[in-house]
Amino acid sequence: MVSATSARRRESAVTERRMHLVRWALTTGWLLIILSLLYDPFTPRFTAPDHPWSPLRLPESCVTVQGTCLSETPYPLGTTLFWGLVVPSGIFILLVFGHEVWRRICPLSFLSQIPRALGLQRQIARVNPKTGEKRLQLAKVPGDSWLGKHYSRLQFGWLFVGLCGRILFFNADRLVLFAWLSFTIVCAIAVGWLYGGKSWCQYFCPMAPVQSVFSTPTGLLGSRAHMASTPITQSMCRTVQPDGSEQSACVACQQPCIDIDAERLYWARLPSPAFAFERYGYVGLVFGYFVYYYVYAGNWEYYFSGVWLRQEDQLAQLLRPGFFLFGQPIDVPRLVAVPLFLGLCTWLGTQAGRAIESALRRRVRRRGAEPDRERIRHRVFVVATFLVFNFFFLFAGRPLLLLAPDWVQYLFEATLVAVSTLWLYRAWDRSPDLYGRENLAERFRKQLTRMDLNVGLYLDGRSLADLGTEEVYVLAKVLPGFTGQKRLEAYKGVVREALEEGFVNAASSLEVLKQMRLSLGISDGEHRQLLDELGVEDPGLLDPDSRRSLEDQIRLSGYRKSLERLMLVQRLGSGPVTPGPDGAVLQSLRREYGISSLEEEQVLDDLSPAAAATHKVERLLERLPALTDGYRALHQSALRHQSAVLALLDDRLQRRKELTLRAILDGLATLQEDPAVPALVQRLQAIAPLELPELLHREGWESRLPAAVAETLAHPGGEAPSCSLEVPVEETLSFLASLAADASPTLAAAALFLTACLDAGRARSMAAALGAVGAPPLLLQTARAVEALDGHPELRGFPELEKRVFLATSDFFRRSDADTLDALASQADVRAFAKGELITEAGDTCRELLLLIEGIARVHHRDGERTWVKDLQPGRVLDELQVLTHSASESTIVAEADGTRLLAVPVDSFDAVLESDSDFARRVLELESGQLQRLMRAGGPSPVR
Repeated sequence: MVSATSARRRESAVTERRMHLVRWALTTGWLLIILSLLYDPFTPRFTAPDHPWSPLRLPESCVTVQGTCLSETPYPLGTTLFWGLVVPSGIFILLVFGHEVWRRICPLSFLSQIPRALGLQRQIARVNPKTGEKRLQLAKVPGDSWLGKHYSRLQFGWLFVGLCGRILFFNADRLVLFAWLSFTIVCAIAVGWLYGGKSWCQYFCPMAPVQSVFSTPTGLLGSRAHMASTPITQSMCRTVQPDGSEQSACVACQQPCIDIDAERLYWARLPSPAFAFERYGYVGLVFGYFVYYYVYAGNWEYYFSGVWLRQEDQLAQLLRPGFFLFGQPIDVPRLVAVPLFLGLCTWLGTQAGRAIESALRRRVRRRGAEPDRERIRHRVFVVATFLVFNFFFLFAGRPLLLLAPDWVQYLFEATLVAVSTLWLYRAWDRSPDLYGRENLAERFRKQLTRMDLNVGLYLDGRSLADLGTEEVYVLAKVLPGFTGQKRLEAYKGVVREALEEGFVNAASSLEVLKQMRLSLGISDGEHRQLLDELGVEDPGLLDPDSRRSLEDQIRLSGYRKSLERLMLVQRLGSGPVTPGPDGAVLQSLRREYGISSLEEEQVLDDLSPAAAATHKVERLLERLPALTDGYRALHQSALRHQSAVLALLDDRLQRRKELTLRAILDGLATLQEDPAVPALVQRLQAIAPLELPELLHREGWESRLPAAVAETLAHPGGEAPSCSLEVPVEETLSFLASLAADASPTLAAAALFLTACLDAGRARSMAAALGAVGAPPLLLQTARAVEALDGHPELRGFPELEKRVFLATSDFFRRSDADTLDALASQADVRAFAKGELITEAGDTCRELLLLIEGIARVHHRDGERTWVKDLQPGRVLDELQVLTHSASESTIVAEADGTRLLAVPVDSFDAVLESDSDFARRVLELESGQLQRLMRAGGPSPVR
């Protein structure tokens, strides 16, 4: 089995210049074969019966077809070479070397790029709806068009027509075959003019279903693009620069793209019915194609002798009986019989494949387990490919192979069985989960490389690139310099890349990255916190309506590198490039890569750190007022009785405001003395005059910012904004709807609950959407409770949400990790007390941490002869020092109001959280240390918080 390291190093091993020469050679040879179909005075002599040594000479015996002996005459070898050598070679290349080799050498793909090489491709106008700017861009197949959605049907249909056409029209008729191949070449060139990229290969080529069957998830010797060490992978479109370096020329004509990562496309299409039809239908089609020769002629000799390759009267057979069974012709014209028989076999292939899948799923269920549909389908797929490959080569090329010595035939057959068995072994255990782990491990490997950690001491002469998927995570755990903060930084880089390339989105990232988090010891709450930070730094990353893809990232990367080279040429003055943004060369680059105004701004930001920082700060300043507006939207008079839930949302909004301010300050630190800084500072002071001084002092920004900027921001620069808190209810509901889509289950559930307080009907509609299968348990429970509401909602009717709300808003647990709050809430109980009822008594061992959530509790504390009495309000924790020390309570606590309710957290659960969450333990220690110091100075009683 090929190692991961060698797979990573093999991609793009052959340079594009060398492959270009190979393409020219193969295309020239292919075109010569096609031209020989028109005129070939040379090769017929080798097929003459009296040739002294040619193995291709006609035999003296005749072959019978439907009981009639066929007479033969010397024939040109064009059709024999094409069907007996060229086509089988393509199938062998696909299975062994993968699509990446085939796509880089395919003559038809090469010819389809003629319009691109000549700069004669169709362009369409795109208008920016915001600015009205009009730009010409290369035309691409729209993803939402009929062709974009159903291209696989078109390709399979063309393949079906082609195989029917072979039997009926152009297996042996050289003029018809020449016309068919010429028509196909013209179509490929025309598509190359109509659409950019490899649209012919992606959307039209009848060979595409064959490539999909034999080369995915990977060829036997194919590389794994998701573990590539170079940015140009597999058969990605590329160009060669004057200095010999290669650069991506991808225009994102299809997403996902087989040329960039074949396995990624495979797993993306695996669940679709169209993909299953393609695989199983192809197996049936191949079976029907070869078996038809027998049911037509009545014997196998007709096929294996190769006489079908040299029947000069092929068109004259169209109306003859199409079947000959049990020694009798069946009077169905061949013109009808061929598509009928091949269509029936294709249908039987699809039915057989689906039946096998269903039988395997039933077998798993009988064992009491839930079947993994994708894994079952994948394994049926690879077995089907293994079988159809070997079945294909029982027939393909066999008329020529039978002319070779026996040892050559045995060697050929042994090679086929060996390579197909090795392919089956390599593909059998592949799965979407394994692909995802390898993908994420490679991204993590890149993050470790960027950190420039000294890993040589721990690898015994190996490099990071030599490590396997699990070894990378093991290394991260033992590296002494790879602290918790660095792990978070590396993980954040992985999450950013995965979001940028569309590998995950905000909703799926928690589950997809779960295994990686477990390996690195990163909690779900830390993941959500990183998502918040990334959402502040680049809001588009978390936008569910913003389509991001690896293909678009590669397209933008290609444009960026072309633009860098253009700017370098301009600076050196060594080329005829028109200066300025409207230069002809620049416009040509925009058209070629389909660059919009927004994308151009993004690329220019990447080329200029100062411009990027300026635009980032400007975007953040534009978003900052929305957080204040959100605060206003929440504080509706109708929601004032839900103060605890509002406090939770306020705290989250305040945290996001702090994250935004930190990101703005980070941008200003990058800009330093840039001329744009004064205006940005002035805008920042006007928007957030009160928060800045405290944040600067608390986090030490003075040392990173220019002295003048730090001095200015350290003093409030304007009046605190004041405005009415009364806003339209519709605005509040709209804001709550945005919060209900948040990645945090607690935040989403709280927003859904407040929506029910304002508009029960709208809340039920939201609950139906949010409570779908797979939703987090808290959100699912809240959604079910909202759907069952009959009357005005009360927080106590949502016990799981209530526990998290009061935990998250208490001083003791405020801003704790979400996983910590979930762990505490899952073990906590809510208890109710009547007025005068005893809650705890002095001398009792503290077995629970008590949080007052409703009513009043009176604490009676005795220290010798002195007694203190204090009333506690909701949100306070009782006797936490005794809980921490596992000592007896020094206080007697009594309920002072009917309906007093407390949240009781078992001390064992609390201790477990302290052990698992070091940040929480540190904050608890800080809180209690500060409280003890105050007590020692005041000489007062034990604290109650």
